[in-house]
Amino acid sequence: MDKIRLATVWLAGCSGCHMSFLDLDEWLFELAAQADMVYSPFVDPKEFPKDVDVVLVEGAVANEENLEIILKVRERSKFLVSFGDCAVTANVPAMRNMLGGTEPVLKRCYLELGDLNNQLPKEKGIVPELLERVMPVHEVVKVDMYIPGCPPSGPRIRDAIAPLLRGEKPKMEGRHMIKFG
Repeated sequence: MDKIRLATVWLAGCSGCHMSFLDLDEWLFELAAQADMVYSPFVDPKEFPKDVDVVLVEGAVANEENLEIILKVRERSKFLVSFGDCAVTANVPAMRNMLGGTEPVLKRCYLELGDLNNQLPKEKGIVPELLERVMPVHEVVKVDMYIPGCPPSGPRIRDAIAPLLRGEKPKMEGRHMIKFG
């Protein structure tokens, strides 16, 4: 059996979902026997590869960089799993939506709350250009499945991706996994 091409992506969020992924402990050895990790915060490719079988996406879409990567991820992946509440609802990153756009967010962060040298970044690219509104992944691209939780537990992640490693669709049971479309 050929190994599947597996990727994980971290957008705007805390990285807790990736930490839960690492909590799979010994099962990661079984995973490594069945999957090639082709992109992740844990590996160092600079460009998201083509022909990815399964990708786990953590975090919300909050800036131009996030938007660019999620569009590329969807285009180059067969099965996209949105995992964790930030990816599903935009959760904590979306709290900035209450401020009403990018200008109030930047002023609050860099001018009002800055300790030293209170000033807005002058050069483009220092801070990724913020989107006017933080969005969950499924508002931007088609999501095949999500795994809820903040963060979802390691066993919940394992139960969701284990069937995908065998080329099967996961069973959608209760709150563990929810299919979008």
